[in-house]
Amino acid sequence: MGEAEQQESEQTAPERGTSEPVASERAPSGQAASEGGASGQAASEGFASEAAPSGQAASERGALPGPVAEIAAGYAFEGPALDLGAVLWDGACHADAPVRIPLPVLNRHGLVAGATGTGKTKTLQLIAEQLSAQGVPVFLADVKGDVSGVSAPGEDGEKVRERAAQVGQEWTPTGFPCAFYGLGGLGPGIPVRATVTSFGPVLLSKVLQLNRTQEQSLGLIFHYADAKGLELVDLKDLRAVVAFLVSDVGKPELKGIGGLSTATAGVILRALTTFEQQGAGGFFGEPEFDTSEFLRTADDGRGTVSVLELPAVQRQPQLFSTFLMWLLADLFHDLPEVGDLEKPKLVFFFDEAHLLFTGASKSFLESITQTVRLIRSKGVGVFFVTQTPKDVPADVLAQLGNRVQHALRAFTPDDAKALKAAVRTFPESAYDLEEVLTSLGTGEAVVTVLSERGAPTPVAATRLRAPESLMGPVDPAALDAAVKGSPLYGRYAQAVDRESAYERLAADEAARTAEAARAEAAKAEARAAGTTRARAPEEEPSLVEQVVGSGMFKSLARSVGTQLGREISRSLFGTARRRR
Repeated sequence: MGEAEQQESEQTAPERGTSEPVASERAPSGQAASEGGASGQAASEGFASEAAPSGQAASERGALPGPVAEIAAGYAFEGPALDLGAVLWDGACHADAPVRIPLPVLNRHGLVAGATGTGKTKTLQLIAEQLSAQGVPVFLADVKGDVSGVSAPGEDGEKVRERAAQVGQEWTPTGFPCAFYGLGGLGPGIPVRATVTSFGPVLLSKVLQLNRTQEQSLGLIFHYADAKGLELVDLKDLRAVVAFLVSDVGKPELKGIGGLSTATAGVILRALTTFEQQGAGGFFGEPEFDTSEFLRTADDGRGTVSVLELPAVQRQPQLFSTFLMWLLADLFHDLPEVGDLEKPKLVFFFDEAHLLFTGASKSFLESITQTVRLIRSKGVGVFFVTQTPKDVPADVLAQLGNRVQHALRAFTPDDAKALKAAVRTFPESAYDLEEVLTSLGTGEAVVTVLSERGAPTPVAATRLRAPESLMGPVDPAALDAAVKGSPLYGRYAQAVDRESAYERLAADEAARTAEAARAEAAKAEARAAGTTRARAPEEEPSLVEQVVGSGMFKSLARSVGTQLGREISRSLFGTARRRR
């Protein structure tokens, strides 16, 4: 944070310990949620105080308390903004103190964190709804299968009306324009596929759980395929190239750049076989998904919410988390630089983010950091969703300007350590954040965002608004109808298996076999006719002659016309696209 920003933060945020922080709703009305002492003047009185009566906002009973007024002033933005909820202070919800996020700063990225069951998914739904209403497309992953309800109007009820009254929300049941996708056609959704070539060696190594040496060897295989114009469309193409490069014919191809050991090739082939046995082979192939589809808006101007349905693959977290990174990297690869916009071109929610970073190599983490740092200038905001801030590497966390932190648990020493680490990532606050973060109820969070001028807002314990769409899955029949009624369904539904590396290498092998058979037949015929003549020993052909005479070269020469305009360039993760 710059010096000017630090001064502003110090001026807007009250000093820590000047008042008691908010209590959880988990305690019955009139009962303290926590008997433990809070820091500062509340040390002997306990943290919680009596909650506001149902359906009544505290601000209706009088003027805003001093600290609440200062917090509210930090969220009084002039331009368009998303409404998250209302400030919680001393056990009361102040509807006249709204907590908001300015629309232009959503490309400064964010973090939504909290323990399981604290309401992270509903927070994503709440933000996605308002982004759509502002004309901003949204991408989010539906890991548990309960986000599809964003397409349908919500259901009225006592709890919804109570929450709306507490935060000053005019709740109206509303459905939002959605498109539903599925990885490789597994489960409901328009199939999302990638070619192996465009997925690249770095991300594929993460999925296959290869070590550093094996990852480097896989990179060498991709380099060879790129140089020879061998398109790796699906996994059988990659297997064919690996097998070729350790064959007697293929070994010389990599001799000058280190070669590929038979042992490493065996590990890669076994990993590919296991990967396919898990049903993941369908994720790779054509037609390859064009990630610009995520940038669409509906006819009424609202942004389309693209929901990637993942329940069918939720037992393969390494796969779907890495596939999400491919989608993001592909957007980075294709989108032009636009600088800071009045509103983002897309907001991308990266759910279960901790799975992406677990066991990641140094080069992989560096690529993530650079992608997050640079993609904001292309108009894309990224929100990582995970359980604790410590799940996200420090270099990435430092770039996440908007924070929505749901409750954390402190049941074990490791939990307590994570809690203290989370508190240290927030600006100085009037709240006792260690107490607040362990006492928040479901649908409550500690929030700090960037202001319109880019300075951090005061930390605000917040009771969040209720989503206006359905808080649960839509009927499967309705979901299926929405998928098959999409104009994109016909474009991506049917897989296509055209000629690629596997077919070309197979044709080359067949040509070599046929040529060898013809040569053997000619020799046999010559011997039978008695016409075999002694001849001087032939000179060893030069390397150029070997290459030009090889079946591989002939195969490449036959298809050289199709290679024009297919020049491959690789991005941060080694991802690639054919030049359009």
